Amino acid sequence: MMRQYELVERVHQYKPDVNEALLNKAYVYAMQKHGKQTRANGDPYISHPLEVAAILTEMRLDEATIAVALLHDTIEDTTATRDEIDELFGEDIGTLVEGLTKISKLDLVSKRAKQAENLRKLLLAISDDVRVLLVKLADRLHNMRTLSFVPPEKRARIAEETMDIYAPLAGRMGMQDMRDELEELSFQHLNADAYETVTQRLLELSEKNSGLIRKIEIELEALFEEQGLSATVTGRQKKPYSVFKKMQSKSLSFEQLSDIYGFRIIVNSIDDCYRALGIVHTRWSVVPGRFKDYISTPKQNDYRSIHTTIIGPSRQRVELQIRTVRMHEIAEYGVAAHAVYKDDDGSDSGILPQDSNAYSWLRRTIEQLSIGDNPEEFLEHTKLELFHDQVFCFTPKGQLIALPRGATPIDFAYAVHTDIGDTCVGTKINGRIMPLVTQLSNGDEVEIIRSGVQVPPPAWEEIVVTGKARAAIRRATRAAVRKQYSGLGYRILERSFNRAGKSFSRDQLGPVLHRLGFKEVEDAIAAVGRGELASKDVMIAIHPDHQHDRVPVKQSTSDEGWFNLRSAAGMIFRIPGRSKASKSRRDKKAANAADALPIRGAGSDVSVSFGAAGAVPGDRIIGIMEPGKGITIYPIQSPMLTKYDDEPDRWIDVRWDMDEAGSKRFHSRISMNAINEPGTLAEVAQTIAASDSNIRTLTMVRVADDFTEMNVDLEVWDLKHLNKLVTSLKALSCISTVARLYE
Repeated sequence: MMRQYELVERVHQYKPDVNEALLNKAYVYAMQKHGKQTRANGDPYISHPLEVAAILTEMRLDEATIAVALLHDTIEDTTATRDEIDELFGEDIGTLVEGLTKISKLDLVSKRAKQAENLRKLLLAISDDVRVLLVKLADRLHNMRTLSFVPPEKRARIAEETMDIYAPLAGRMGMQDMRDELEELSFQHLNADAYETVTQRLLELSEKNSGLIRKIEIELEALFEEQGLSATVTGRQKKPYSVFKKMQSKSLSFEQLSDIYGFRIIVNSIDDCYRALGIVHTRWSVVPGRFKDYISTPKQNDYRSIHTTIIGPSRQRVELQIRTVRMHEIAEYGVAAHAVYKDDDGSDSGILPQDSNAYSWLRRTIEQLSIGDNPEEFLEHTKLELFHDQVFCFTPKGQLIALPRGATPIDFAYAVHTDIGDTCVGTKINGRIMPLVTQLSNGDEVEIIRSGVQVPPPAWEEIVVTGKARAAIRRATRAAVRKQYSGLGYRILERSFNRAGKSFSRDQLGPVLHRLGFKEVEDAIAAVGRGELASKDVMIAIHPDHQHDRVPVKQSTSDEGWFNLRSAAGMIFRIPGRSKASKSRRDKKAANAADALPIRGAGSDVSVSFGAAGAVPGDRIIGIMEPGKGITIYPIQSPMLTKYDDEPDRWIDVRWDMDEAGSKRFHSRISMNAINEPGTLAEVAQTIAASDSNIRTLTMVRVADDFTEMNVDLEVWDLKHLNKLVTSLKALSCISTVARLYE
């Protein structure tokens, strides 16, 4: 176990003027607070914060960050409070420690939601000070190193969380060594068999090629020395998880892998990087398509290096990374490496700069993802942002946009600006009009074609790969649906108030929102549109003295067998009772729906569905608001409507709004009595097919020795088409009766 004096000595090696008093004070406080607590392996709990602090000394971090590491679990796991830490160590350290404290008391349904809220809290704290991230990653690394002492079920959850979130996060922050170790430790617990197999194969390969790495190092160093270039060459065999991941992604066997060895060439300057590249390429053959220049185009995490693969010494396929000393430090330690460097004048650059590319990316991502998403969506979007490798594309003005592999022009549009994504209707890639689903490649120039009337379709959510685009599309879809429901709700309220001899306006709702349980006026109006809030409740909230008169449901004396019912929108509908009335009377008495809500099947933003027996264009239709589900459409003849006689607020005026050349069939149901004889079913099916109709389902019930009842669910274009089919079926000699069913 690390000792306190050893920790102070480590910091003293790279920071001679270290504030030893602060470190000692933090250690004593943490020791007192954790007291007799122990870890899963039986060690005193204080060993954990000491080891976390030791990991941070490898990054040469300042004593304030080391002190935070010593204190990072005190608020969460002991009686320590934020006020107490502020008083003893200052507000700066108190803020960092609180940022590392998990949210323990959450009223959330799932562990996934709790995990997401803790991640959101952590990322928001990181966006204020990157030192929170460095301590958290060091904390996770030490926990992973001792994970074998944790119960198996908890072990798997922690390893999965590390692989999904913390390892990619370390990579995005440029901390490659940290990422590699986190991935290796997670892999070891998540897929022990694969880890064991790959490790054994690498060991066998290492024994077989004993001395090969050193041989290649010597040959490369000799080549550079011969050309007068000062360079340090270090070789390594790839780690088990890196090998396994490549086997999975490329569908390769172990024997097919040809670049298991990698070498880093460290030189003094950028000019030397390109000179070393020229020397290597002049001596050995290059593997086509395996050259990447991350010096001229750095990654978003500040990574800079030249990558190339050659058929090198001993005819081995060798991967080379060429970089300067400073590039190498950033590649290994990422954002933490900035603390190591001096400014041009030799003065200490101080605390980590908050404007590095990696850190700027993190802040932008948090800002984009923390707006309006539920916890699960936030977790999903964050994972999307962390995982993918990148492609680099350009705007027509030359702005560089980094995107995940597999990204589309839609992702590109949202990466430039949310408004551009929302109004995107087309794209030009390298000057050619291309589909919006095209996957972008490195170096593509992308121009977005926009329209002011565009609303992003919900289907785009399945196309895009970036968290920002997916979150923006979901928000736009919700806003569009809310707007539709709000418009419907306003019409219901307006007509309901008019019927009561009063006028309605949005301004009236503001003062009474608290009575209705809403914070925004539009939310309340949309709730009326969704059927979740009755218009009479709004009336009573605005006019408490108003006596809400329910419109009576009574049998008409002039039209036997018909009920008069007034909808919430103020229209009179004619609803069939038990008696039958002629079609001409229904046409004459049914309401004029010219001012009703237009319905295009299920194509409206308001969720629209049809009753079990369906409805077809040409039918007079009624909409019933189903709370939380949308509107269900019934033909006016449907006996199902009698269930809603006492609920007038749920009745919605609707009408068909179909194109003449519509390409959608609609569901309807008919019943036939057919003679039991060979060929009857075939004759019926042939007649239906000949009429350009389609059978969805068919049920047959023997009602007598000579007759069978057939109930057929059909797909037809409209009422005229249905009536023509019914006429054709009636003309068949094998059919006794044909009737349309409405339930």
